[in-house]
Amino acid sequence: MLPEISRRSFLKWSAVVGAGAALGGAAALDTGLKPLARTAEATGTPVPDKMVWQQCTVNCGGYSCALRLHVKDDVIVRVDTDQLDRSGFPAMRACLRGRATRKFVYNPDRLKQPMKRVGKRGEGKFEPITWDEAYTLIAENLDRIIKTYGNQAVFNHYASGTDGTSRTPIPRLLNMLGGYLGYYGTYSSACYTWAAPYTYGSAGCNSADDLVNSRLIVLFASNPGETQPGGGNEFHWLMQAKRAGVKIIVVDPRLSDTAKALADEWIPIRPTTDNALIDAMAYVMITENLHDQAFLDKYCVGFDDAHLPAGAPPKSSYKSYVLGEADGVPKTPEWAEAITGVPRQTIVRLAREIAITKPCALLQHYGWQRNAYGEQPVRGLPVLMAMTGNIGRSGGGTGLTPSRKGAPSPSIPTGTNPVKAQIPVFMWTEAIVRGKELTAKDGVLGADKLDANIKFIWNYGGNTLINQHSDAGATHRILQDESLCEFIVVHDVMMTPSARYADLLLPDRTSYERLHLGRGSTNVMGDRFYLGVPAITPLFDAKTNYEVCAGVAAKLGIYDQFTEGKTWEDWCREAIAALGEKNPGFPTWEKLLEDPIVRGTQEKPVIAFASFIADPESNPLKTPSGKIEIYSEQLARLGAERGNADELPPIPKYVPAWEGPNAPAELREKYPLQLVGHHTKRRVHSTHDNNPWLEEVEPQMLTINEIDAAERGIRDGDMVRVWNDRGEVHVRCRVSKAIMPGVVDLPQGAWYTPNANGIDTRGCINVLTKYHPTPGAKGNPQHTNLVQVAKL
Repeated sequence: MLPEISRRSFLKWSAVVGAGAALGGAAALDTGLKPLARTAEATGTPVPDKMVWQQCTVNCGGYSCALRLHVKDDVIVRVDTDQLDRSGFPAMRACLRGRATRKFVYNPDRLKQPMKRVGKRGEGKFEPITWDEAYTLIAENLDRIIKTYGNQAVFNHYASGTDGTSRTPIPRLLNMLGGYLGYYGTYSSACYTWAAPYTYGSAGCNSADDLVNSRLIVLFASNPGETQPGGGNEFHWLMQAKRAGVKIIVVDPRLSDTAKALADEWIPIRPTTDNALIDAMAYVMITENLHDQAFLDKYCVGFDDAHLPAGAPPKSSYKSYVLGEADGVPKTPEWAEAITGVPRQTIVRLAREIAITKPCALLQHYGWQRNAYGEQPVRGLPVLMAMTGNIGRSGGGTGLTPSRKGAPSPSIPTGTNPVKAQIPVFMWTEAIVRGKELTAKDGVLGADKLDANIKFIWNYGGNTLINQHSDAGATHRILQDESLCEFIVVHDVMMTPSARYADLLLPDRTSYERLHLGRGSTNVMGDRFYLGVPAITPLFDAKTNYEVCAGVAAKLGIYDQFTEGKTWEDWCREAIAALGEKNPGFPTWEKLLEDPIVRGTQEKPVIAFASFIADPESNPLKTPSGKIEIYSEQLARLGAERGNADELPPIPKYVPAWEGPNAPAELREKYPLQLVGHHTKRRVHSTHDNNPWLEEVEPQMLTINEIDAAERGIRDGDMVRVWNDRGEVHVRCRVSKAIMPGVVDLPQGAWYTPNANGIDTRGCINVLTKYHPTPGAKGNPQHTNLVQVAKL
């Protein structure tokens, strides 16, 4: 049994909240390179009783940096990180977010006891109840809703605020009750994971450690210097490439930290227009005969009409589109300049440089696919890699995101979900309002249509219920209507904006107060595994997800079936034993207790699709043709079936966004500025927004170009209002040349904090974003916004 919090521990915790500086606040961001005794002496930080290795579990995309927690009298007094390169990989050194963990654990917003709602949803009015009452409420509402509406009415919500194995008890429990409505995709990368396989059959790319072998690297919507600054992530390898003399160009609407640190050239571009740039560079390569026709002929389908699949219409190839043979509009640099804001001379020069520099790596990350037609740039950049023959070679890549195989993944049995229907995750609010109307044309998988609207939401460790979902105002209205979704459970560490919408609000333990299993991310170096053991006694009356689900199972009469007589530790031990059986040499449980971090060994870089390039007949891709599909027959059929072929073409192309440079003139006149929201170094999505140390490092601010600011009489540091037809935000602004004219940037993830008039006072971008799923993946279009800005 896991220990309950003691009064002694509670008093220690209270002292920490009241006197955080006395515990060495300044020391928490120390590099950790000094000997511990000297550090303690210099800062006044108490000499710890123990040091516990843990994992930074936030979902930055490069997660798994190591944290070493220094614990004194059952209180974390200091956090440092990995100090040595013990495996050939770079040391897994945490960034400032991981090092600010103490202000996450000891935060006044921590939830302390189970509570039920007594006001309207969103008001944040609750009263304490017992855990037994909480279990009863969940069990009764689950039973009622399943009997009334069926299992498709139950939704286990998307979340990224906690580690994966800790989430498994909920699907295990729900599967024993007949299942629940599933989802596919993510808020981060829906278009990427959906679209890339139409080109390659998968989403592979060269690993990041191969970048040192490039001669030219061009980053599109890629900012690992802020999103993944920890050790061993992609930014480390970009720095190594820079030191090796590789030229780096960054294409981005804003001068990101990555561009400031690494770029030889920054090319600003209007949001949502990247495909126009890609098309124009292809035009230059074709008309100047700079493309690798032999490569295209051998490995690709649909570049030109001679290599279209049988049955494809004439002049439907990518080359015909670029030359304007079908629509009469050649995709010239002049054409693209008017759309993208990139000067035609720059387009020509960049196209030539990419074409003649070998090897060249064109890399994308997820920012540009979070727009109205985010499927298109995902498939567009690989075309340039094919045109230049850089696929399957060292120093080149596929035009996707660097990746390599990750560490073995632990698994806690959840059983099989009897409900086969799945929705695109971004469409959950639509499934609340009109779920029974959603069909395969709306992206439903596993069923022709849904049988029920969502009536029960279980939200564990996530802030997507309101904060991370588009159009917060509309979402607020949906959630407040109790005739729609009838019961909402939120189980979390903090009183987040999403927690305010709970009918039942439950306190969770942080990953530093419970047992968990973790692994590295595959899109960086990834080859590492953690056994996370509790560093401190759990705070308050918080319970783990397994304890909660077991309590609910008991109320439903299936406790023995759910637990199988095992504790959470028992399940974790079995998962480790299973990993050992599948992966000879993997440490035992006892060995992991001695050294809880499993580091992979440095291998040679991964070169994606190298075997296909070497012998395409023997090693075909997983596409229908076995080749790189620039023209996709699957997409042609899907566009016809859904009736949106213009938005979902079989070749990647520029499709004007509904809120972008080519939006109707009346809308552009009313809202002349494009709004984007980058992932900032002080938060991971919305995690850490309430961390005071990180707020001091980088306060939430809107960035506006000095030309746009001058036109509005705005000075650096002014409070401004940002608004459109969907909502209004009041936030302080930064006037800067680091954002192109006509574009403003509001970092995503700030906590939704509306005042009495519904105006957000924190800077939550989703007050201004539009709920409008992308046409293919039905994903998140967060960077597709028009706004106006004025001084307050």
